[in-house]
Amino acid sequence: MKVEYEDSFVKIASLLGGEDYVKVARALLNNENATDEEIASATGLKINTVRKALYDLFGRSLITGIRVRDLKRGWFVYRWKAQQDQVDGFIETQKKKALERLKQRLEYEKAHEFYFCDTQTCKKLTFEEAMEAFFKCPTCGHNLNLIDNTEFKRALEWKISQMEQGSRSEAIT
Repeated sequence: MKVEYEDSFVKIASLLGGEDYVKVARALLNNENATDEEIASATGLKINTVRKALYDLFGRSLITGIRVRDLKRGWFVYRWKAQQDQVDGFIETQKKKALERLKQRLEYEKAHEFYFCDTQTCKKLTFEEAMEAFFKCPTCGHNLNLIDNTEFKRALEWKISQMEQGSRSEAIT
C-alpha cells in the first residue's frame, strides 16, 4: 500500500526536520518495518541522514524500532515502523509545553519593568539591569527608556486564552 497523501505523521516530520524527515516519514509509511538501509535506498538520502531522522523520531516516540538479526550478513539491524497512533499525543504534549512557556513569559512580563534604548540591535533590560548600567545602554551608550509592554501582555493573554479554549473544545469532542 503506497501512502500518497500528507497525513499528520508526515506533517510533524516536516516540522521537526524539514524535507529529509519528510522523505524518511513517507518511506516509513510506504514500507512498514523497513531498515535504515532500505529507507536510504528508497529516499536517495545518505545513511547518516536517515539514521539521524530515525533516531530523532524514535526519541520522540513517533516511530518504533525492533532489533532483528540480518540472516544474510549475520549482524543485527533495526526494522522501523511509524507509530501514527502516537501523533495526536505528541501534538497535545507540544501544545501543553507551548502554553506553559507562554504563561511563564506572561508572568515574567508582569513581574518586571523593561528599559530599551530604541536601537534595534540592542537588547531590552530589566529595571535592575538598567539601574546597574545607570540607565545607559551597555551596548551603544544611548539613554534607556521605560517600555510600555501592556500590548505585549495583552497579546500573550489573548494567545493563552485561545490555546486554552482550543484545549477545552478538543476535550469536549
